Amino acid sequence: MVDLMTSDPLLAALDDDQRVAAEALIGPVCVLAGAGTGKTRAITHRIAYGVASGSYDPARVMALTFTSRAAAELRARLRVLGAGTVAARTFHAAALAQLNHFWPLVAGGPAPRVLEYKGRLLGLAAERCAVKVDTPTLRDVAAEVEWRKVALVGMDDYRARLASRGAPGTLTAQQLLDLVEAYEALKDERRAMDFEDVLLATAGMIESEPAVAMQVREAYRHFVVDEYQDVSPAQQHLLSLWLGGRRDVCVVGDASQTIYSFAGASADFLLGFERDYPDATIVRLERNYRSTPEIVEVANRLMRGRPGALRLEAAVPDAGDPALGGSDGAAEHGGAGRGEGRGHVPHGPAPDVMEFSDELAEARGVATRVRQRIDAGVPPESIAVLLRVNSQSALYEQSLGEVGVPARLRGAQRFFDRPEVREAVHAIRAAALAITDEPLFKSVSDVLRSLGWTVEPPDGPGAVRDRWESLNAIARLVDDQPAGTTFRVFADDLRTRAETHHEPAVAAVTIATLHSAKGLEWDEVHVPGLVEGMLPIAYASGLEAIDEERRLLYVGITRARRRLSLSWARSAGHRAEREPSRFLRELDIRTPGAAGPVPAAGAPARARR
Repeated sequence: MVDLMTSDPLLAALDDDQRVAAEALIGPVCVLAGAGTGKTRAITHRIAYGVASGSYDPARVMALTFTSRAAAELRARLRVLGAGTVAARTFHAAALAQLNHFWPLVAGGPAPRVLEYKGRLLGLAAERCAVKVDTPTLRDVAAEVEWRKVALVGMDDYRARLASRGAPGTLTAQQLLDLVEAYEALKDERRAMDFEDVLLATAGMIESEPAVAMQVREAYRHFVVDEYQDVSPAQQHLLSLWLGGRRDVCVVGDASQTIYSFAGASADFLLGFERDYPDATIVRLERNYRSTPEIVEVANRLMRGRPGALRLEAAVPDAGDPALGGSDGAAEHGGAGRGEGRGHVPHGPAPDVMEFSDELAEARGVATRVRQRIDAGVPPESIAVLLRVNSQSALYEQSLGEVGVPARLRGAQRFFDRPEVREAVHAIRAAALAITDEPLFKSVSDVLRSLGWTVEPPDGPGAVRDRWESLNAIARLVDDQPAGTTFRVFADDLRTRAETHHEPAVAAVTIATLHSAKGLEWDEVHVPGLVEGMLPIAYASGLEAIDEERRLLYVGITRARRRLSLSWARSAGHRAEREPSRFLRELDIRTPGAAGPVPAAGAPARARR
């Protein structure tokens, strides 16, 4: 009898636990996947194996995730594995496609337009209510609107909850209610809906129209849901309607990475999956292929004893496993997506904690260390500085600039929105219509050269260097293409990337918030600002809120592959001395050059000078 593990490359590429998930093709499956354990590899190989074995009709499989970038990555991986016709979408994209298809049949005419953002309409609603609000308050009101809808909280219930939730800014509860109701009325008058309405309206059509329900359930038979710990009640309700009582659903998630509770996400659906499906196949992925054993140990220490927390196991060499001779990502530097296979990660330097006198000294200290690492040969794109809030970013951009380090603020202008990138995408697509038989790199580089790109970068920082970095990022995408990729296919893939904002790596240090870093990884990660009032944030009150801050730090720690550096500053300008984060005390990491570990909260900082 032929051993499937060795005969099928889709299974041979997986470790034992990943393979269990991949072979569980029918019925409810829950994959509890810790950070860096290869969950994306496991679910894409599972889908591809289901298609290759004939268990799945690729046209009837739906892979769901939460960001356009993650959906684009799923599609790219499935295409390489031979399952490129499988639909991989965000919840909102899948719901919007159904809404646009069925609305003319159910309601007549085209579906209402979807608002790009709520701010303008909320501003008009405030004018209608004669309520004065500033821009930050409007953003908070928009968040309240989103939370209420995705949490499936009706207006009457919301009104009752406001006593404990409180209203944003200086608004009274009644002013907030008036503003929200005016916003909803304006939406109806303008025949528009917001993104949350898309989920609710699609669910409403399936519930109220048997013909719609029948067609939707006929279209998709098997569902895979990534990042299931982030699902909201509205998304879970829609998923249940899509399933229609059927049981072919695979969910993948990690309760320790639930960091969007404020936006309605709930890990309860992940942790309660076995309760809802007592016969479900439960798979635990705990072997971490991303980070060094030293980083894995720090992550485990932070989450020890927390509900639903997995204990990660570093993928160190094991003589008993013949697959661990080579590494899928053990090199010190490289691009995202490494470290998800069956290779091993070598030991690395111990994570450290640095103490500084004030925030400026901390930012300059971090920048100096980053400069030293780049001078030692570390590519800048493999380094990240992860912050708790956006307001910290200006200081780190300035400090990195002072030492000549290029930096990119994640969440600023999108890559494909840059003028030079739009020009390059347009030129490549036009050239691909005529060029068919040249090597891919020659075709792409010829187009980029016509726009001013050169093999060698220009000297120094500035706008010229920024333009070159953008064009060079497109040139480097050629290296990521499967063998035999044509110029036309490359151009089409570039268009898809532009539409989904699936950005390539740019040769610059990334500055990002901990929230926006989720799903990404770097060789070296710096997490500054670890003081009480910043992490955990000052407004985090109660055990649940503090636990969310803990999970946020966990996400930051587990983004690091080779090196991790944490830091804190004793003061912020002229303010009183601050205390190190309680989480630092729990991690018990020795500070370089200090006599002992980070002092406990409340201990005098001067004792360590």
